[in-house]
Amino acid sequence: MKISVIIPLYNEEESIEPMYRAVTDALAELSMPYEILFVDDGSRDATFATARELAGQDPRMRVIKFRKNYGQTPAMVAGIDNASGDILVTMDGDLQNDPRDIPMFLDKMQEGYDIVVGWRRRRQDKLITRKIPSKIANWLIGKVTGVPIRDNGCSLKAYRASIIKSVPLYSEMHRFIPAMLSITGVKIAEIPVQHHARQFGVSKYGLSRTFKVLSDLFGIKTIVSFAARPLLWFGGIGMTSLVISFLCLLFALPGIWSTGPASVVLPGLSLLFAVLAFFLLFAGVLCELVYKTGNLKLEALSKLTAVIE
Repeated sequence: MKISVIIPLYNEEESIEPMYRAVTDALAELSMPYEILFVDDGSRDATFATARELAGQDPRMRVIKFRKNYGQTPAMVAGIDNASGDILVTMDGDLQNDPRDIPMFLDKMQEGYDIVVGWRRRRQDKLITRKIPSKIANWLIGKVTGVPIRDNGCSLKAYRASIIKSVPLYSEMHRFIPAMLSITGVKIAEIPVQHHARQFGVSKYGLSRTFKVLSDLFGIKTIVSFAARPLLWFGGIGMTSLVISFLCLLFALPGIWSTGPASVVLPGLSLLFAVLAFFLLFAGVLCELVYKTGNLKLEALSKLTAVIE
């Protein structure tokens, strides 16, 4: 089994060398093949130059560079797509996550879990700008998605490569991976991890990030709910369209025999909304069949895999 450690970086020139040493020291004790992927998210300092120099000294390390700053999720996606390990571990590059916790994640994965999420037991961040918004966001994410993860914002996580590589991510979606995968029945575990105060540089996160998280949260809720019950969603919109069609027809009845533009508009709208309603109901039935068929195939595949193992 091979381990891939993915670390997005943005203007972390002072942190990168200590981070590299800490990760290699932690992984050396595992006696497992591993690789380290540093993803430079368009840094404006010497982050890439330092990372490239380290990579030249260690064949187990690779560096991916973005031409400009795209954000943490695209950087993480680039690392996931280029990783060759069976288990992928993600973490921040600011030395606040502790690489010495990685063995705990691997031990938990050996118990049969597909995703292991870290939660910062004694978080070393500012109370007003980081801790309080994080607690509110975690509570809200748990209520909306139905997946009560204690610390969605902790980047220190471990995934099975066969699962995480199939997840489409954008914006700030990396923190919603457990919620997105919950519809597939993956096994998720949480473990407490160490958290250190930032030693170098300044934090790239602030209160403005909260609004991105909230907007993505509603997107995730829609995706998860729609994927599980497509007919309910299409049916609800279709019934609304049918009600509007009926109301248009009702208001059109008094003047249906008169001449003029008004006698054409309402019946036309009624017909349009009626056609739309039947189209949405048909699309809902089609999506429901696709979803059910996909589930049956997944169940058959899982049974076949269990027999082969």
